[in-house]
Amino acid sequence: LAEFRETRAAQDFFATCRSPKLCCELTLQPLRRFPLDAAIIFSDILVVPQALGMEVVMVPGKGPTFTEPLKEVEDLLKLRQKVDVTAELGYVFQAITLTRHSLEGRVPLIGFSGAPWTLMSYMIEGGGSTTMAKAKSWLYRHPEASHRLLRLLADVITDYLVGQVAAGAQALQLFESHAGHLGPEQFQDFALPYIRDIAQAVKSKLKEEALPLVPMIVFAKDAHYALRDLARAGYEVVGLDWTIRPQEARAQTGKDVTLQGNLDPCALYAPKEKIGELVKKMLEGFGTQRYIANLGHGLYPDMNPEHVGAFVEAVHAHSRHINKH
Repeated sequence: LAEFRETRAAQDFFATCRSPKLCCELTLQPLRRFPLDAAIIFSDILVVPQALGMEVVMVPGKGPTFTEPLKEVEDLLKLRQKVDVTAELGYVFQAITLTRHSLEGRVPLIGFSGAPWTLMSYMIEGGGSTTMAKAKSWLYRHPEASHRLLRLLADVITDYLVGQVAAGAQALQLFESHAGHLGPEQFQDFALPYIRDIAQAVKSKLKEEALPLVPMIVFAKDAHYALRDLARAGYEVVGLDWTIRPQEARAQTGKDVTLQGNLDPCALYAPKEKIGELVKKMLEGFGTQRYIANLGHGLYPDMNPEHVGAFVEAVHAHSRHINKH
């Protein structure tokens, strides 16, 4: 959005993430434009490695970059072994509380975190990568150290997500964005156990602290091979990317979980009428119950906001039509 770019222009990306006021403003902007059914807090998954003591900068044209990625197992000793999430990530909690008040109950507010494997891969690669070869080599060469790092991340993420609920988040999403770089066996060993643990630990801590048991969403991109396991991992919602048919996903996940997804983001480059047809087909595939309409991944900077509007309108129109008939 033009207003997003304007708000962001004044300062560094992570400085923006650390400003509760700006995060609130950036969270509300899409809601002023579109009749969306929920808001997701403006932040970034890499605030967790920052909380562990790593430096991450946003390099124009390149994306997030770690000044000193993890190279050797000994580098794990440089990480904070105990993280006080309120001290390190309190700015996210403040942004959530401020946004929740500003929303005045119009729509629910979603909090989120990156999942352990995805964060680990960034911390070792030092940024984006097409192969994740450095991070994956750790899984093969240093399995014990990898598990140590993943456990540390899972513990911090758990506290971070619980803190988001205490601050006012009404649902939580865990992003395992780099699941597609793992095969089924590595996913079983290095991703799924921590995804499960986080759901279980968050729910038990919410109970202990007498906080609301909010719905949790897991999104593991390109992990079709793990859909059955993800559906039984303790999350109410399983997010899907655009590379799987709705009927197939439903067959694998069963009737008890809600599915979220999964229009190809690039479909928004199509003419508006075509977007409407694609949305109709998607909704007919998923049905309107236990389903959250969404894209199968994020928006790209050059997309036309009017086409995003066409997507949202089509979802509402076709849902109403299906429910009526």
